[in-house]
Amino acid sequence: MARHNELGKLGEEMAADFLKKQGYSILQTNFTYQKAEIDIIARLGDVLAIVEVKTRSSTEFGLPQEFVKPKKIRLLVKAVNEYIEQNSLDVETRFDIISIYKENGQYEIEHLQDAFFHF
Repeated sequence: MARHNELGKLGEEMAADFLKKQGYSILQTNFTYQKAEIDIIARLGDVLAIVEVKTRSSTEFGLPQEFVKPKKIRLLVKAVNEYIEQNSLDVETRFDIISIYKENGQYEIEHLQDAFFHF
């Protein structure tokens, strides 16, 4: 596995652990629909959190969340619509980003709730 894939997998595991500690239930990871992939689908009460995880080894080229582009957002919206229909859910849906990056030799985790709105 390529180094960046290993870092991405580590980031997703760290994000899932982080969410569990915050009281979220992890419903599914790596849900795919057509060309879209949702990293984490979690639930907290009546809220379905669609979580995009971005992990970087440094912030030299920008913060991880800056790499979530409009094309990715459109794909996420398509995938979450399919997930909701497949599971017959009637819940409030929120799009979050968990940003993970290394600083001073340690990973920093930032959870951005309602990071973007679908359009």
